[in-house]
Amino acid sequence: MLLSELLKRTEHTLIGGDVEVKSLQYNSRKVEKGDVFFCIVGSLADGHAYAPQAADLGAAVIVAERELPLKVTQVLVKNTRVAMAEMAAAYYGYPTEGLPVAGITGTSGKTSTTYMLKAIAEAAGKKVGLIGTIQNMIGDTALSADRTTPESVDLQALFRRMRDENVDLAVMEVSSHSLDQHRVHGIEFDVGVFTNLSQDHLDYHKCFESYLDAKKLLFRQSKFAIVNADDVHSAKMLEGLNIPNASFGITERADVSASEIDITTRGVQFDMATRIGKTRINIPTPGLFSVYNAMGASAAAIELGFSLDFIKRGLERMGVVAGRLEPLPSGGRDFTVFLDYAHKPDALENVLKTVRGFAKGRIVTLFGCGGDRDKAKRPLMGEVAGRYSDFIVVTSDNPRSEEPMSIIAAIEEGVKKTGTEYVVIENRYAAIEYALHNARRDDVVILAGKGHESYQEISGGKHHFDEKEIVAEILSR
Repeated sequence: MLLSELLKRTEHTLIGGDVEVKSLQYNSRKVEKGDVFFCIVGSLADGHAYAPQAADLGAAVIVAERELPLKVTQVLVKNTRVAMAEMAAAYYGYPTEGLPVAGITGTSGKTSTTYMLKAIAEAAGKKVGLIGTIQNMIGDTALSADRTTPESVDLQALFRRMRDENVDLAVMEVSSHSLDQHRVHGIEFDVGVFTNLSQDHLDYHKCFESYLDAKKLLFRQSKFAIVNADDVHSAKMLEGLNIPNASFGITERADVSASEIDITTRGVQFDMATRIGKTRINIPTPGLFSVYNAMGASAAAIELGFSLDFIKRGLERMGVVAGRLEPLPSGGRDFTVFLDYAHKPDALENVLKTVRGFAKGRIVTLFGCGGDRDKAKRPLMGEVAGRYSDFIVVTSDNPRSEEPMSIIAAIEEGVKKTGTEYVVIENRYAAIEYALHNARRDDVVILAGKGHESYQEISGGKHHFDEKEIVAEILSR
């Protein structure tokens, strides 16, 4: 493809002539002869510093925010991330044009809501593409996912594959990072859904207001907005928008609402009222958060034109989402083990409140906090765990480059405020082993933080660590 074809919708200054382009790269180590290299300015590194390496490897074009002393065609732009998104869309033939796309944003509930919407559409006979935290999917084919929302080049390539494989609807999680970094720039969402907002990612966004503003960017690219009426931040999310919107909720008046809620160990049942009718819904994952996720997915489905019958059928057919209050086999023991991805204060509180509603014995919570991430939430997590648990095992999560015990010390500050009994076991395998060996009759053991992840990040490396395998192995002994 000619460079001029890639630049048709991008404001730029061209230094050099038109050239044939092979592919697009934002990692200089992957550059091959004839490629375009984007100098991405990040929080830790500036891609302009790697432009000479890309040129040496044969890059035909360098896209930069300033002219570089290199003998290669250069495209100068105001923002390389914006340009990369626009040029990637052009390179892959603008794959989202004509493809309905639903985007889900919020602190918690994004993954479950996307899976629910996917299930609803599939109940209606549609082929669905899914982009999210656990994995990407095209129909029933699972593809690996390195991050919640891919970089724009990878995202547009994925949309191109969806179009080539005749996908009818794309459903995706849209993270605050991806919105702030323009990864979804240029995509017009048929419907955008806001689940909720609580403290998270302040290591990146620096303050809560910036975090909220990043989330709000989704609606600036959406034709229709759906918000959680029970979340205090919804009014701010809609402020200044001139697009149609709808709401879902339990305590506040909403377009989609739930009543007669019955939560048990087997799931949750509730009556759901909508503008197209009312029905009883039965979902296999227990918890009030499941009700909210189902309402958010249903509100989106209604806007996309799906009937109440397909909504009910899809929600009730789908199984448990991996790592979202997922019950693990206990090998015939007289206690219960749940695996959950909760790694934020509100998510952990939602899970523990849910379990408190049906637990006959103690609630034993095992968790840690990730390194190189928002440090302010660590004592908050400890306090939440102490408030709703009977016993706590404080351990490591993904310490990354940090010293695990310094993370644990911050968690302990919160736990100590509650007076709840706890133990510290830094090694997560040993911690799980301790929790299982000391579980009593009717206890509910919650392994929180890792969820679907099958690895631990320690000192810059990823090590295989699948808690489903670990629990099975320990209990087999």
